[in-house]
Amino acid sequence: MLQLSHSLRSKDLVPKEDAYEVCRQITAEYSKTFYLGTLLMTPAKRRAIWAIYVWCRRTDELVDGPQAALTTKETLDRWEKQLHSIFQGHPVEDTDVALVDTLKHFPLDIQPFIDMIDGQRMDLDKDRYRTFEELELYCYRVAGTVGLMSTTVMGVDPSQATAPWRRYAAQPNPTQEAVALGIANQLTNILRDVGEDARRGRIYLPLDDLALFDYTEADLMNGVIDDRWRALMQFEIQRARKFYQQAEAGISQLSADARWPVWAAQVLYSKILDVIEQNDYDVFNRRAFVPTLKKLTCLPGTLVRSRIL
Repeated sequence: MLQLSHSLRSKDLVPKEDAYEVCRQITAEYSKTFYLGTLLMTPAKRRAIWAIYVWCRRTDELVDGPQAALTTKETLDRWEKQLHSIFQGHPVEDTDVALVDTLKHFPLDIQPFIDMIDGQRMDLDKDRYRTFEELELYCYRVAGTVGLMSTTVMGVDPSQATAPWRRYAAQPNPTQEAVALGIANQLTNILRDVGEDARRGRIYLPLDDLALFDYTEADLMNGVIDDRWRALMQFEIQRARKFYQQAEAGISQLSADARWPVWAAQVLYSKILDVIEQNDYDVFNRRAFVPTLKKLTCLPGTLVRSRIL
């Protein structure tokens, strides 16, 4: 899949409309909450986000997918080479066609994409993180980068600030806030997937944090839920919510037509933390998810936020 073929020509690949449809289907199947948010975007922006999502998902699956055992550093080197081909306007696989077209319409920088591949390289080398600073770098690479990519598509227009009291206030840096939202989402994933990751021999929660609450690696691997675990999870959830809070400040800087989708995505994804709490922090036996009806009932409130905040 990742070996570049010099004989491959665009005529061998699907038309761009079909490529976008494949990206839409993959997004809808594998990230239902995220997909719902994209439906609130303009057609051009949602298609671009689908193309980016699929590239990011495929990158992630190199290390976390069904064939992850076969992935080596050389695999990621070939994937990065393929990325450069895409940015040069030469798609290699069908879904690349959508991303090549997206690059024609939005001035995406290649560096966040390269940084994401570096995040996968970290996954090849590490299955533990001693400090939160180490974990934060990982979160930036695998998810904060998505915030950077998405902001380019969403567009920035602080002249359209919604709330009157924001007009004379110091404006946040939407780039930093976009990274914060990506990190918040990744921390949410980590908390939701503790049990799943443990079964693969991985612990993403910082070991220093486990020690702070006198909770051991063995406890985690055995799925021990007690007061120590609940206190640790409360601590981690609070940290994730701080990143969501930081991200909120940048949404008012986005183009007007992008604010509702981003508010919706932010609120809906953060609700996973609420579900973890409702499940008494049992992330070993119960997967936290937000029911569709609950998602739909949140949308009117996020629309109001997009108009007044």
